Amino acid sequence: MKIDIELVKTENKSYPIIIDKLPKIQFDNKVAIITNPKVAGLHLNYLLNNLDAKEKYIITVPDGEEYKNFESLNFILDRLFDHQLDRKSILIAFGGGVIGDMTGFAASIFQRGIDFVQIPTTLLSQVDASVGGKTGINNRYGKNLIGAFHQPKAVYIDPYFLKTLPKREFSAGVAEIIKMAVTFDKDFFEWLEKNSLDNEENLKYAIKKSIEIKADVVKKDEKEAGIRAALNYGHTFAHVIENETEYKRFLHGEAVSIGIAMANELAKKLGLLSEDESIRIKNLLKKYNLPVEYKIKNIDNFYEQFYLDKKSQNRKIKFVLPNHIGNFVFKSDIDEGLIKEVLKIFT
Repeated sequence: MKIDIELVKTENKSYPIIIDKLPKIQFDNKVAIITNPKVAGLHLNYLLNNLDAKEKYIITVPDGEEYKNFESLNFILDRLFDHQLDRKSILIAFGGGVIGDMTGFAASIFQRGIDFVQIPTTLLSQVDASVGGKTGINNRYGKNLIGAFHQPKAVYIDPYFLKTLPKREFSAGVAEIIKMAVTFDKDFFEWLEKNSLDNEENLKYAIKKSIEIKADVVKKDEKEAGIRAALNYGHTFAHVIENETEYKRFLHGEAVSIGIAMANELAKKLGLLSEDESIRIKNLLKKYNLPVEYKIKNIDNFYEQFYLDKKSQNRKIKFVLPNHIGNFVFKSDIDEGLIKEVLKIFT
């Protein structure tokens, strides 16, 4: 006997991404703001002055990728129960990518799913992590291996928050902008070569352009069954680097920058990227003091960790590689020896 259940779409999954000064936000139910001490110290009053809600609660968790784990997630969930939030309550992710990922995941599982709002405060989270509904935590096997797709109710991107962002954090966000330009938009890449993001108007344009690219990709492939995986250019290598260094040596965008350099070496060997194109990408990364080198201690161990990547299936490693600047290809049939030749460059 076979019984088919036809699921009728019951909700509108579209949501606004507002790039402007933070507007007055009003909710007629309980709200919990998830943040970290640094962001709270700098910007919490600014948010509270623009937020009207039935009840407001502040939940603070430690800052850093190494805290994006079950312990922090359980702490958030416990506080939600302590404050008696319910299915009509709203979570606000107020911080960078770590806060956004954990808040979104907590929202996806608290009482089987409640709404949340993203208010990203770093460049990386504004141009990438806050858009698209990817949520999750890390474990000892790797990055973001536990999580869910859970779209936010809205995303508020206020460039004001970037005024207090350290230069290193700013550069880490630029790596994600470059990633999208290389894989999706040659004209945007060339614009980035000619213009500086130290200029406020240029920065606003780059944020807007990056979000447009990301939004278009997510619209076509919400749950990463196809084209959305291209947004992981550089990440297959980067996640291994982050795991090896226990998330303490590099910011995520810095690891992505190194991962891009590694992916480009592989693309060159496959005839997908010219030496000149590779140099142009590397020079753009270096323009923002992003690292492009890494010392691999054990090639075999590094290689084995590729199999933990979410794109890999049936013991086949799936790489996102640039197909010249402005396009990409997926490759899952690359010879192990060739991959290890690339890894040897970084020893």
